[in-house]
Amino acid sequence: MHLTRLAIPVATRAPGGATNAYLLGDESAMLVDPAARTDELDRAVRNRDIEHILVTHTHPDHVGAVESYAAQTDATVWARYGRAERFREATGVDPDRTFSPGTTIPLGDDRVRVLDAPGHAPDHVALEAGRNGPILCGDCAVREGSVVVGAPEGDMRAYVTTLRRLWAANPPALHPGHGPEIDVPRETLERLLTHRKRREGKILEAVDAGADTLEAILNAAYEKDLSGVRDLARATVVAHLEKLDVEGRVRWDGERATPAPRSD
Repeated sequence: MHLTRLAIPVATRAPGGATNAYLLGDESAMLVDPAARTDELDRAVRNRDIEHILVTHTHPDHVGAVESYAAQTDATVWARYGRAERFREATGVDPDRTFSPGTTIPLGDDRVRVLDAPGHAPDHVALEAGRNGPILCGDCAVREGSVVVGAPEGDMRAYVTTLRRLWAANPPALHPGHGPEIDVPRETLERLLTHRKRREGKILEAVDAGADTLEAILNAAYEKDLSGVRDLARATVVAHLEKLDVEGRVRWDGERATPAPRSD
């Protein structure tokens, strides 16, 4: 399946200051994550018959031009089943149809399949472009660095599961919401899983050593300068603590953390 990526400059905390919009298909096409209108994206849309518009998730830096292109193209606008109101509030558009994980959407002689991919956002999905084709993974992965999984939007347990599912799928490539194509998916997914495991280990060490407030745990878990990103790091630590609490590895009540009782 033909795939076109266009980096759209938008207000985003992601490195590079741009969100990737994608066009899938040739004459008949699907528009994914139209973050904003640009001359380049306008030209690309004019040259295709846009049949469908989808977003991987409804964070503001992925949905800014959904309403405009929906009106321009008269495409079918899709939203996740059970999340239509969230989609409507984010985009200003009433979806025409809803999808669920496993939904397949015909596109020319091929199809796009929706994959469940929560963690970064509760409504997050990924899109398999053609049978056994590359996967548009939204904000599940990036070629360099890491993905913010911050509470209350982020769910660290779900995110780790999503990374493992993508690893098991073993696609030929991942096309992320920010940055260049990931041409070594399993290597990148393993790096991201290792990063999360190491951060979790730092947080456990901090709690075991007596850090009980969020700020104390944050200071102990991060050795780098957090200027400009401290709020993101704080939200990430909360997401890790929520995961560890569910797993019975620490106790976290939203304000203070304590080590979980050890069984002999």
